[in-house]
Amino acid sequence: MSARWHITWAGMGAIVTKPMMRAGATAGLAVACVALFAVLWPHVRESAELLFAQDDPVALSDAQVRKALRADPRAIERQITEALDAGDSDLAKSFADLAAAHDVALVPEMTARVTQAVTRDASAPEFAKRFATGFITGETSDVASFSGTVAGDLFVFGDIRDAIREGKHLAMGEETDHLVLGLAATGLAITAATYVSAGGALPARAGLSLVKDARKVGRLSAGLTDWAGRSARGIVDGPTLQKAVASGSFAYPGQTVSAVRAAFKADRAAALVRVAKDVGRVGDKAGVRGALDTLRVAQGPKDLSRAAKLAEAKGGQTRALVKMLGRGALVLAAGAWQLAMWLFWALGLLVTALVSIKRMAENLGHAWHRRAVARKARATLREAAVVPLASPVLAR
Repeated sequence: MSARWHITWAGMGAIVTKPMMRAGATAGLAVACVALFAVLWPHVRESAELLFAQDDPVALSDAQVRKALRADPRAIERQITEALDAGDSDLAKSFADLAAAHDVALVPEMTARVTQAVTRDASAPEFAKRFATGFITGETSDVASFSGTVAGDLFVFGDIRDAIREGKHLAMGEETDHLVLGLAATGLAITAATYVSAGGALPARAGLSLVKDARKVGRLSAGLTDWAGRSARGIVDGPTLQKAVASGSFAYPGQTVSAVRAAFKADRAAALVRVAKDVGRVGDKAGVRGALDTLRVAQGPKDLSRAAKLAEAKGGQTRALVKMLGRGALVLAAGAWQLAMWLFWALGLLVTALVSIKRMAENLGHAWHRRAVARKARATLREAAVVPLASPVLAR
């Protein structure tokens, strides 16, 4: 009899123990998922921030800078030091502005060095020297030389110079830079509009000068060079220009302007003018070097449109952003799918943890119910064990 009762008690214990074991296993799984989620959380947060900001260059650049500063809190300070050592006060000032925007404290000595460098480069003799260089050669490196370049182009000196050079190459069957030729022809047309509109077309005029200079000194990105080259190739009617060169119409500035305008196809220059306006907006808000740095990383018109929005919002910080982040300041550099995978992993861990908690609660409930049933069964068994002892007395 006792053996039979022992087997029954063991069976009841197993009935209660199995749900408890399952509850423990699901609880362990939930804890593991939560712990893994906590480890992955920094990557998940950064990925979500970048994904949600990918269509807004201002928010995207802010998110990228915060990510870079979390990885290296001294990144801006190091960039300022490198810029000052290289004699680039404009870039150093841009990084100082970026540091102030992101509440990065700079030591007073470094701030003083930046101020001194900016003041020195803005002195009258230096400005005049660089202005003359830009006016004569058309090469741009800073605000002063760019002012000279734009002045030369506004007086059609620069565009005539480039049109004559490339037009003669075209007439002689030599290798021709169609992009510089198209930019010069477009510039001559826009210069007339600049005078007529009292400066209304000046951003496009300045943008064309910047693109042309970036092309000549190799600062135009490969993607933008390909796009601009295709766009500029149909702007100038080659046969018409060749006839003008052969007839000697390039002998005098006035004749050169007339010949180039006669060969210019305004309807094919719309895309190039839009790009020039965006570049002009970047130069106006971020400075000449900021625009040139942008032309080095932008791969097409969409990038330049985003750069214009970024420059209008960030102003002097734009150059530092482009230097620090590259094209990542304009578009999402990391693959969207790669970033989305962090979110999928996080979502999977959360769902698994929630399901595990639910199953744990169910198993605990089952265990509690079965324990109650087992207690009732034990009570019934105890009552049943008393019945055989009492039966002889009842029989008598």
